[in-house]
Amino acid sequence: MNALDKLKKRGISLRNLNIVMLGLAILISAILIWAMNRTDSLYRRTHEFTQNLLQWRQDSYDLQVGSDYLTEQVRYFAVTGDRTFLDNYFEEALVTQRREKALDKLKQNHDNSEAVAELISAMNESVQLMNLEYYSMVLTIEGYGYDINEFPEELQSVELTDKDEALSDPEKKSLAIKYLFNDEYLTFKRRISNDMNDCLDRLENEVAASQSIVADQLSKQVDLEHFLTFVLIGIMLGIVLATSVLVFRPLRNCVDLIRKDYEIPLKGAYEVRFLAKNYNLMYYTTKENENKLNFDANHDKMTGLYNRRGYDFFLHNVDMETSTLMIIDLDKFKEVNDTYGHDVGDKVITKAAKIIQNSFRTQDYVCRIGGDEFAVIMIRSDSSMKDLITRKVNLINEKIGTAEEEEGIPSISCSVGVAFGSVGLSVSDLFKRADSALYNTKKSGRKGVSFYSKKNEA
Repeated sequence: MNALDKLKKRGISLRNLNIVMLGLAILISAILIWAMNRTDSLYRRTHEFTQNLLQWRQDSYDLQVGSDYLTEQVRYFAVTGDRTFLDNYFEEALVTQRREKALDKLKQNHDNSEAVAELISAMNESVQLMNLEYYSMVLTIEGYGYDINEFPEELQSVELTDKDEALSDPEKKSLAIKYLFNDEYLTFKRRISNDMNDCLDRLENEVAASQSIVADQLSKQVDLEHFLTFVLIGIMLGIVLATSVLVFRPLRNCVDLIRKDYEIPLKGAYEVRFLAKNYNLMYYTTKENENKLNFDANHDKMTGLYNRRGYDFFLHNVDMETSTLMIIDLDKFKEVNDTYGHDVGDKVITKAAKIIQNSFRTQDYVCRIGGDEFAVIMIRSDSSMKDLITRKVNLINEKIGTAEEEEGIPSISCSVGVAFGSVGLSVSDLFKRADSALYNTKKSGRKGVSFYSKKNEA
C-alpha cells in the first residue's frame, strides 16, 4: 500500500495540516509586515514633503503679510496722523520682524539657491520700500507739527529735500500720502509679490518632482502588498476550505445521523475519524443496553409514558448540562378524585399524558413520575427556548382545560416549573431548581409556567 492509499484510509491529520498552513501564513505575514513598514516609510517621506511645502508657503506668506502690514500702518499714519499706527509699524519692523524670521526659516530649511534668491530679492525690495515709508513718515510728522525728537532714531536721521522742507504743513501731509500711493511705491509692492510667487513656484515644482518619484515607489509597494494580501487570503481560504471539508462537513453529517440515532461513517480528518470510531463503539454498546431494558419496567402502564425508573435512567445517562428539565403538576387533582371518583381521575391522567406527550419532540423524554406529576427532559435546549416552552404550556392548559362531557372528563389545569441545565450543574440541583420554579407557579395562582431564577429562591 503506497503513501497515498494510506493517507486516504487513515485521513489527513489536522495537526500536520495546521503546521504547514501556519508556517506559510507566518512567512507571508512576515513579508507583508516588511512591505507595510516600507510603505509607511514612503508615506512619511511624502508627508514630510507636503509639510515642508506647507511650511514654506506659511513662511512666504508671513514675509508677504509682514510687508503688507508695514504698508498698512504707514498709510494709516499718513492719512490720520495717529501715532498709534506709527508705533505699530516700528513694533513690527524692530520687534516682531515677521519678514526677517520667515526669511531665516526658509534659508535654514531649504537648499534651493534660486528659490532663496527670490526671497532675498523680495526682502531687499521690502527694505528699499521702507526708505520711502520713512520719508513719508517724516513728512507726516512735520505736517502734523510733531517733535521729530520724540520718534525713533531711524526717522530722526531722515532729511527732507529743501523743496519738501519749504512746503506748508497741509502740503507735507498731502505729499506724504502721495508717496505711499504713487507708481513708484506700487511698483515696489508688485516686485515683492512677484518675487514671492516665483519662489513658491520653484518650491512647488521641486516638491512635485520629489513626490512623483516617491509616489511611483509607493504605487509599486502597494501592488506588492496587494499581492501578498491576496496570497494570505488564499491561505486563509484554504484553511477554511480544508477545515470545512475535513471537519465541519463530516461533523455536520455526524450530528444529523446522531439525531436520527444512526451510526456515523468514517470520513474526514484523522481526528474526526477517530471520534467516529469511538462513537460507533459506544453506539452499539448503548443499543445493546437499551435492548436489555424491559419496556414494562420503564414505562407507565396507564399512560404509556416513561415511569419513574425510566426517568431516573435518563437523568443519569442524558447530557443534562445541555438539556431542560420541566416538572408538570396537575392542579387540584385530588379534588377530581374526591368529586368524580378514581375512574374519572384515571381518564384525566390519561388525557393529560397524551396531550403533554404530543406537545413535545419525539427525541424529548416525557415521564410520569407520580400520581398527577409529570416530567419532561428536553434534550439539546437552553434558555433561548423560553418563549417556545411558554407557548407549549399555554397550549397544554388550553387542551386539558376543555371538559369532555360524553366521557365525563372535567376540565383541569397544570402548573409547570422549568430549569435549564448548565455546565457543572448536578442532576439533583437541576431538579431542585425545577421544583423551586414549580412552587413559584403554584404560589402565583397555578395554571402557568415559571422559569428558575436565583432571585425567586426563598
